[in-house]
Amino acid sequence: MYYVIYGVFWLFSLLPWFVIYWLADFGYFLLYYVLRYRKQVVFSNLRIAFPEKSQEELTVIAKNFYHNFVDSFIEIIKFLTEPKEKMMKRLEFDNGLLEELYQSGQNLQMHAMHNFSWEVANLCVAPKISYPLVVVYMPVANKAIDQLFITLRSRFGTLLVPATDFRNSFRKYSRDRYDLVLVADQNPGSPNNAYWAPCFGKLTPFITGPEKGARLNNTAVVFCEFYKVKRGYYKLDMTLGTTKPRELAEGELTRMFVKHMEDCIRRRPDNFLWSHRRFKWDYLDVYAKNRIA
Repeated sequence: MYYVIYGVFWLFSLLPWFVIYWLADFGYFLLYYVLRYRKQVVFSNLRIAFPEKSQEELTVIAKNFYHNFVDSFIEIIKFLTEPKEKMMKRLEFDNGLLEELYQSGQNLQMHAMHNFSWEVANLCVAPKISYPLVVVYMPVANKAIDQLFITLRSRFGTLLVPATDFRNSFRKYSRDRYDLVLVADQNPGSPNNAYWAPCFGKLTPFITGPEKGARLNNTAVVFCEFYKVKRGYYKLDMTLGTTKPRELAEGELTRMFVKHMEDCIRRRPDNFLWSHRRFKWDYLDVYAKNRIA
């Protein structure tokens, strides 16, 4: 089944870009106007994050989000056959900070969020840095589709570690130099085992793994933001969080990341993945011990 799906995607990837984007525009129309894909979730998130904005303003953000959402996932199919030299032009970033950290001898964690297009960054960062790039990903239930995404994402040297078996799978990379990429805006599986911090005025739980891993391994931490420059082309901005995570109070690194995330979203609100329930947990007094701000 994998080879059948791969063959279909390979043929699709040979279509010219103008056809790809025509299909993306049609996909946007279907998702937003016909299927109304998760519109209730999207607008609920936006109303919580931006209570000061009018319905008309929220609608503009939502429509732009759906355009970015469809573009991101249809582009990744096209990238299946995009030549490496062309692919490398699709993400602009200054790797000076990463090279400085590499030369220091310290390993690195990059704390990212669900910005568009994380898939482009996944492909284009690895060939341009000295660190081996290790990316944690969430496997897809369908084995054939999961294998297809693994093939796509590892084209140019990215090393993939499944979140469902992180401890065992990461062990073989942790003994050497590494740049570990973690999507740190994830909702926790249980709010009992989370850091609680204000996010857009609402106490929200965040996974503890990224901070605890940085403290355990004493890695440098860099906060990332991906965003669109023009259709099909993106930029990665990086901000140094810390080179001394063990010297920070517990929860401080997560609090810093939440502030970074909120600033990025306010700058480019349509660039964030709003189709997941970002504020699904309500704060209870029993979580007070894990409140970090």
